Amino acid sequence: MKKIFPLIAILITLSLIGTIFIQVSWIKNLALVKEDIIKQKIYDAAKKVANELSSQASVKNSLASGPQKNNFLKDPYIKDFQKFSYSARDINLEDVRKKINQILEDANVKGVNIELGYASFDDNSFKNATKNFLALYQSEDKINNYHCNFIIDALSGTADENLIGKNALFVVVPQIKSLVYKSLIWRIVSAILFTLVILAAFYLTFITMLRQKKLAKIKNDFINNMTHEFKTPIATISLAVDAMRNDKVISNKEKLGYFSGIIKEENQRMNRQVETILKASQLERQEVELALKPFHVHELIKDVADNFRLQLEDKKGRIDLSLHASNDLMDVDEVHFSNLINNLLDNAIKYCKENVPPVVKVFTQSNAKKLILKVEDNGIGMNRETVKKIFERFYRAHTGNLHNVKGFGLGLSYVKTMVEAHAGEIKVESTLGKGSIFTVEFPLKKS
Repeated sequence: MKKIFPLIAILITLSLIGTIFIQVSWIKNLALVKEDIIKQKIYDAAKKVANELSSQASVKNSLASGPQKNNFLKDPYIKDFQKFSYSARDINLEDVRKKINQILEDANVKGVNIELGYASFDDNSFKNATKNFLALYQSEDKINNYHCNFIIDALSGTADENLIGKNALFVVVPQIKSLVYKSLIWRIVSAILFTLVILAAFYLTFITMLRQKKLAKIKNDFINNMTHEFKTPIATISLAVDAMRNDKVISNKEKLGYFSGIIKEENQRMNRQVETILKASQLERQEVELALKPFHVHELIKDVADNFRLQLEDKKGRIDLSLHASNDLMDVDEVHFSNLINNLLDNAIKYCKENVPPVVKVFTQSNAKKLILKVEDNGIGMNRETVKKIFERFYRAHTGNLHNVKGFGLGLSYVKTMVEAHAGEIKVESTLGKGSIFTVEFPLKKS
């Protein structure tokens, strides 16, 4: 698993990078194709209007000569330009722009900003131009601005071909790329959304893999701890049974009672361990129902603390109770609340320093709404990383050279669950090498 996980992570990352690269390349290529199409449509529209202007030049000159026999005037585009003077000073470029935009809209190209300039070859200068044309025409930005121009001359083969001076229509479309991306906006948005979906899928896959790896480690640790916890009492029972088969023991009632007591004690120990595991399973499935009743919790705390006095005296330690809460009446489940206190005190004693007498201090105080309980010890303490994980199921803190710490890593997880079940909050402060302080806040019974 250790070797496969990094390989899977690398493959997922490469796949993700490849997918994003393909998406970006596809959008770029699509934009280039779309840009060429739009440029071609602009060119065709402008060319059509330029040809109409050339037709108008021939028509106007012919009208000045006499009656017409051709059908130019019947063309709707030509009629639109009959009001134009062929003079560069008189031509209405706004009408020219409208005509180009009309043709583009018919070709499904909308929102094009067109700037026009009308120049005469007689003096090689612009005689007429729209507002922003000259600035755009002189701009060095040829990538974002599209340029095209057309000669305005009498139609080839007409009598006016060599009689009318040549002019030119210059067309500039600014920010052509912006126009292209606007036309592709929905495709780009779809591609981005699709990429985000892939990113989310890869992220969830990666997080799931991390969790599975963590769960696998927790499972292995739990199995190892459980095996160790059951192995010791089983071995003790086996030795006691073998001893009871001895003829000298069989004939001695006192020794029989001693070994049978050991068997019963170890059996009870295994039963408690099984109950702990079953309790954790019930808590996970939220099958535990609290039997809440009003209790003065100071009495419950004293009863639990008394159970640890012999254990502390054996280690030359002590437990100090400073129960100063003026109001200790709460709605609690007697069994679960007692177990909660038991686990906090057991944890404080279990993680004491070697060759240092354990000192456990229990404080209570209250305000108008809450009872505050603190359990402080002078044990080995915890680092920040351990503090973050201490309430996770099956998590056990690293104890360094302390090898006699037993358990499944369920004690503090159970404590947190029961605190929250009683509508309380729990937090921990700890300094490595100095000890820990667990602070629990419970709501008082409403009067």
